[in-house]
Amino acid sequence: MNVPPQASGHLPWPQWAYVPGDAAGLDADYVTLDLAKALVPPAFRGYVPARHPALRYGLALNDRGYFWESQEVLEAVWAAAPQGGRERILLRACVQIANANLRLRMQKAHSAARLFGDALAELRALTSRKAAPAGDGFVESFPIPALTALLQAKLGCPQLSKADWIAISAIVRSSA
Repeated sequence: MNVPPQASGHLPWPQWAYVPGDAAGLDADYVTLDLAKALVPPAFRGYVPARHPALRYGLALNDRGYFWESQEVLEAVWAAAPQGGRERILLRACVQIANANLRLRMQKAHSAARLFGDALAELRALTSRKAAPAGDGFVESFPIPALTALLQAKLGCPQLSKADWIAISAIVRSSA
């Protein structure tokens, strides 16, 4: 197993990428995912820190092609994010992108396009909400306009394919 350098330094990658309905019949690597989920507090206070190891790991999972696993970890972070907070909206968009990426892998382009559209709607809702200073929060450090533009470009494609998946962390790195 490899260790993601951008995460906390001690979280292993899952042993395989789970794909529902895959002919291999493998179930998800829950043991590995539980290590990341254990890092999520019952509730974040005020905001979700941009450098939280479970958040960074969830995004890195997506970028490595562990789309189902990414969704699982990011949903755990989302559940602990402050109710009504801007981080919840951005996390929901990231979960939808990971889910869309999974659908592309499963060759369900229409479903992926719908989920990319849902993520785009979340980002638009996020930009219409008044920002409150939250220190080093996930929303404050995330390049929302870059992700919005990428989603719009993907939705403008006549037909999505497996190659159209979105690497979320790569957007952060390229905008830094």
